Amino acid sequence: MAATDLARGLAEAISSPVMVEEPMRLHTSWHIGGPAQFLVDLRGTEDLQRIINFSHISNLPLTVIGAGTNLLVRDGGIRGIVVKVGAGMATLHINNDMITAGAGVKLGQLAAEACNAGMGGFEFLAGIPGTVGGAVVMNAGANGSSVSKVVEEVTLVDSRGEHFRRPASELGFGYRKSNLLNSSYIVVEGVFRGVCSTRQEIREKMEDFLRARKSSQPYDLPNAGSVFKNPPGDSAGRLIEMAGCKGLRLGCAQVSGKHANFIVNLGGATAGEVFKLIETVREKVYQHFYIELVPEVQILGDD
Repeated sequence: MAATDLARGLAEAISSPVMVEEPMRLHTSWHIGGPAQFLVDLRGTEDLQRIINFSHISNLPLTVIGAGTNLLVRDGGIRGIVVKVGAGMATLHINNDMITAGAGVKLGQLAAEACNAGMGGFEFLAGIPGTVGGAVVMNAGANGSSVSKVVEEVTLVDSRGEHFRRPASELGFGYRKSNLLNSSYIVVEGVFRGVCSTRQEIREKMEDFLRARKSSQPYDLPNAGSVFKNPPGDSAGRLIEMAGCKGLRLGCAQVSGKHANFIVNLGGATAGEVFKLIETVREKVYQHFYIELVPEVQILGDD
């Protein structure tokens, strides 16, 4: 079936907007990435089920992204359907010490709403970009805490479009991972539990975390957060700096001079440049310390 026919069929099957050959650089915090063959700005779970069915019938690959804050999309783009889970999936409800949040809720909003309700435990999310769905999958964390410590239950959609719930104890959380990573399951909602605190105490902690982030991380240039996971008992940023990679540049991609575990886009960087820089850093760190750094960012698409 021709691409125009596929686009028309997809648009007729759902109410969410469909974009054809949409540049992924517009949907990633690195501002990098080739085009998505079809990109859907998801507006509800009913559409998600229809998209899954359409992808099966049309034999199109299906990729799900959130805010694109931990993502490197290759220059050749992504074939098939890319589903962006964002504002259309961002409902949030608070009941006593529980927060139910859609997968598209931004982490900053989750932290702010928890603060307003006098619910502690979410302060570590202050300044972390991204959305609930991606944060659950990657077990996002900072400042000594992580999503696994506050999530109680998630609602998932499987490859047949069926909904089901899973308690946090079954998600196999680890350092920057869960058993949802690289699976066919899609997170559509999470239930989180906070602890009683005062708004002032929560706000002070959040402000401290934000100040620390802004003073140590390159907020002024497009980036995707930490590029590598920290090895056990050590810091990826320290190893990269000690290996002489801080400030290393390839084209318009550069290892940040402010924090060595960040790669920044100086303007017009390509995914190829970032990928080569990642590999160069890994090689240099291994040569110096015999430690293999593991990327934290997810890499999608074709060269």
